[in-house]
Amino acid sequence: MSELLEMAKMAKESSVLLSTLPTPMKNKVLYKSAEALLEGMDKILQANQKDVEAAKAAGIKGAFIDRLTLTNDRIVSMADGLKQVASFNDPVGEVIFMKTLDNGLIIGQKRVPMGVIGIIFEARPNVTADAFGLCLKSGNAVILRGGKEAITSNKMIVELFQQTLEKEGLPKECVQIVKDTNRETANEMMRLNGYLDVLIPRGGAGLIQNVVQNSTVPVIQTGIGNCHVYVDESADLQKAARIVINAKTQRPGVCNACESLLVHKNIAKEFMPEIGKALQAKNVEIRGDKATMDLVDGAIAATEQDWATEYEDYIISAKIVENIDEAIAHIRKYTTGHSEAIVTENYTNAQRFLNEIDAAAVYVNASTRFTDGGQFGFGAEIGISTQKLHARGPMGLKELTTTKYIIYGDGQIRE
Repeated sequence: MSELLEMAKMAKESSVLLSTLPTPMKNKVLYKSAEALLEGMDKILQANQKDVEAAKAAGIKGAFIDRLTLTNDRIVSMADGLKQVASFNDPVGEVIFMKTLDNGLIIGQKRVPMGVIGIIFEARPNVTADAFGLCLKSGNAVILRGGKEAITSNKMIVELFQQTLEKEGLPKECVQIVKDTNRETANEMMRLNGYLDVLIPRGGAGLIQNVVQNSTVPVIQTGIGNCHVYVDESADLQKAARIVINAKTQRPGVCNACESLLVHKNIAKEFMPEIGKALQAKNVEIRGDKATMDLVDGAIAATEQDWATEYEDYIISAKIVENIDEAIAHIRKYTTGHSEAIVTENYTNAQRFLNEIDAAAVYVNASTRFTDGGQFGFGAEIGISTQKLHARGPMGLKELTTTKYIIYGDGQIRE
């Protein structure tokens, strides 16, 4: 029996206990786990430093290093996230409806855990804490498979959580980390039918497509964010500039960052040179169509691939469009269904954009950077689902549960 299969069996056993674990006990473990992160901060930072140094030695740089790096503040944020999850209502056991049928049967629908959740992710060690907290509170066991770049950090974080679980009398297998980061192990994880109830990939396009195309375990697709901001003819240009700069540069290595800028031709001569300078001042490379290159010094020619690329870096594609029709058509062609924004003072155009753009989050006059469970007031999330079945948008506690029907009878039989 492979090590991964043994882990899956242990997770399945642990999930039975977790499914009926009382809410106060879940919350206690979450608070204790938050304390463990803070008390183990030096150990986590030392482990993370090894990961960062190894990544830099391998030639990795830029936004990827930012995603990989943990700091005191980021660890405090991870601990706060666990406490926040503890403060939320427990979705498990919620009775969604209950009614009495003509034959006297009482039928209801009840929210229950998924069971065992597998998560394959890349270089963000904070995902380890988010995943543990959300899965524990929603009554699920979790098997984590992170990228090789963050393995030392992830192992240390999971070790602290497992120690906390055991101190509270719970099986440490409620959360497990796959230590072998080879592709073959990920492929094996994708075939753990009967053990994993759902698999959630979180990372770049290559990872997500690999899981979607090869997994025999049900998949919830998350994350790829080729997000657009369209600046309409009627836009307040100061407002537009703030939104574009924030959406692109506040944290470029995340899935809700703006990757493509569309600008109406009637404001392009006024807006493009200024936004170009502002982006370049933030070290953003601009890849544009010919009209953009004519208006922005230093812009380089965009290729067809650029329109479809999630850069996760200080790069943006830019295109000047004839009207809102062309903007919507362009977005519908290249969107990944994550987050799309329009900046406009025209009510009709705002409503058209909201109605015709098919994405998990559609904005009017706001940065795409808000597509986040915490920012939406839902707390930590496991990722942003870009599909339509089961869950769409930030995946919090409720999205990690399913339902079952419960039926009370008094001897009824079907005639």
